[in-house]
Amino acid sequence: MFHQRGVSQSLDIQRLKALIKNKEGVKLDFKEILNLKTESDKKEFVKDVIAIANSVGGRGYLIIGIKDTTKEIKGINPEDLNEERIQQIISYRCDPPVNLLVETVNYQDKYVGVITIFKSPLKPHQMRQTGAFYIRRGSTTDFARRYEIANMFQEIGLISNELIPLYNLGIDVLNRQLIKEYIKKLGLSLNESVEKDIWLSLGITYYDDDTNKLYPTLGGLLLFCEHPQIYMPYFGIKIITYDQKMKKITNIGGNIIDMLNRSQEFLQTYFKPYDYPIEPVFQCIVNAVVHRDYFDLTKEIVVVIGSTKIEVSNPGTLPKGTNPQTIIRELNPAKRNNWLYQRLMTLDKENRFLGTNYSLQNLIGMFPKNTLRLLNIERRNLFKVILPGFKVDKIFKNI
Repeated sequence: MFHQRGVSQSLDIQRLKALIKNKEGVKLDFKEILNLKTESDKKEFVKDVIAIANSVGGRGYLIIGIKDTTKEIKGINPEDLNEERIQQIISYRCDPPVNLLVETVNYQDKYVGVITIFKSPLKPHQMRQTGAFYIRRGSTTDFARRYEIANMFQEIGLISNELIPLYNLGIDVLNRQLIKEYIKKLGLSLNESVEKDIWLSLGITYYDDDTNKLYPTLGGLLLFCEHPQIYMPYFGIKIITYDQKMKKITNIGGNIIDMLNRSQEFLQTYFKPYDYPIEPVFQCIVNAVVHRDYFDLTKEIVVVIGSTKIEVSNPGTLPKGTNPQTIIRELNPAKRNNWLYQRLMTLDKENRFLGTNYSLQNLIGMFPKNTLRLLNIERRNLFKVILPGFKVDKIFKNI
């Protein structure tokens, strides 16, 4: 749906002033003029609209008639901002079309064009002619990467990370005994004649009609393959420590349960001389394997242990519409990989996933105020927890 209000004062002038004071960013772009004469001009305009609509956050704005470097009010001719023409340009080139409000505001005795790009429940939007998806990186419009496109589809429920089939692998990479133990925990009777059907119904495998073959799903690989890092190298955990300023890297692999067991053993051994409770660090790792973005094939979970701070970072920002504060307050926060979480609840003998909903609340309560930081770094697709280091005295309250 498109809206047009011509010369209007419906946009609050104080709101417009506040926008003009801001720098260009993910949801704000300034243009001295809006040139839509050539096909190239139209494509560049649509790219910016698509990018703002696809980017994380609420509504965005294109403000026209403002010089972006100096914020000088140059003004426009109101007749040049034709709503019908803008609607045609967007509808022809954007799939699905983006919901816009087009206004011309009298500001400082000049006219400023404001195109409001509403938060879209229909994203991801793409360029119809090329099929390309765009997002904003800071103040720049850029192509969306594969994992970013996938995350947008997952947010609206069209796909689920864990159920994606891995066509380059056969089901022989899965540990049959581990799957049997899981099925037994579910209370299901396992008849070998229907074994593969049960795997399929549980989402561990996927049947392809074209090849008439079963393939492991991503979730099946993460839970029931002994060494998934052979096929997906970035699905491991990297722990970085320092010995007399020399960096040491420990790579931890295996399926998710194995990685957690090995990480826990490593932390118990490493922190023993320092009398540092491992629970806060380990809880961050548990949280990371549940919430990491498994579409991002460029990063792994990284734990950096230093004397003054400990960082746990995992690929994947917080779910759309949330921030560290809302996640802390929420009793049942959204999970990126709910299918994975539900199965880990059954598989883990130590019940380490029962508290993942409240892990951030627990961590906040363990430390004095302002000694623990939560960073949601959208431009790098990272979520990071920074804890006090093992040589910081008197840091723990409730351990």
